[in-house]
Amino acid sequence: MQGDSALGRALALVRELRKRSPWNAAQTAQTLRPYLVEEVLELDHAIASGDPLQLREEVGDILLHVAFQIVLAEERSQFDAETVVRSLEEKMRRRHTHLTSGVAAVPAARDSWERSKRRDVSSGRSAFAGVPPHLPPLLMALRLQERASGVGFDWPDARGPQAKVREEMAELELLSPGDSRERFAIEIGDLLFAAVNLSRKLGVDPNQALELANAKFRYRFEEVERIARERGVEIGEATLDELDTLWEEVKAAGDGRGQ
Repeated sequence: MQGDSALGRALALVRELRKRSPWNAAQTAQTLRPYLVEEVLELDHAIASGDPLQLREEVGDILLHVAFQIVLAEERSQFDAETVVRSLEEKMRRRHTHLTSGVAAVPAARDSWERSKRRDVSSGRSAFAGVPPHLPPLLMALRLQERASGVGFDWPDARGPQAKVREEMAELELLSPGDSRERFAIEIGDLLFAAVNLSRKLGVDPNQALELANAKFRYRFEEVERIARERGVEIGEATLDELDTLWEEVKAAGDGRGQ
């Protein structure tokens, strides 16, 4: 596997860096963690941008980190690239029986994956085993809901979470300004969790949905700022009614996003 393969060349590059660069030689699996998180976020941004050159660059950076972790493990006699890939192959064949049966059916693949997760739970493992503890909260909510769904704890369709969103909103509206911030945080958290569940049941990635909402809000507000400058309106001094009028003007003009 290693030799002249792409992964093999990446591993050889890291080994050379470890020999010739004091900074690289000093790195450990722990010290590289912050850089890996940063690179994953940059890869996510590249995927969202749709730019293949940027995507290629960021995939390369992730490959470097993967190679670095393998080389560090080799140095500690923990595992190597061959054992990593062999373990991956075994897990995928276990979870996707159609790989060996020759049946390439998406529903069958999904059923196989769910059966695998159920076996893990029946063997004493939590349905949440393996979920990274430091995921961003939005993604954590989605992953927890997916895992619970995998063992049968889920609504049959989107009507259940739709009703839950309405229920959580009603509970939030019952609070008064005198209630504690902690109480508001609990109810808002419940509402957000329910909204993520609704998004999941509708087949919409909640992170992407929020990204779209953020982009739309940013575009519209920057247009409000632009128009205000053109008309000599000082944003910080304008009344809410004046800003809202500009907002509605921008909204009516459309923004190329079908809104």
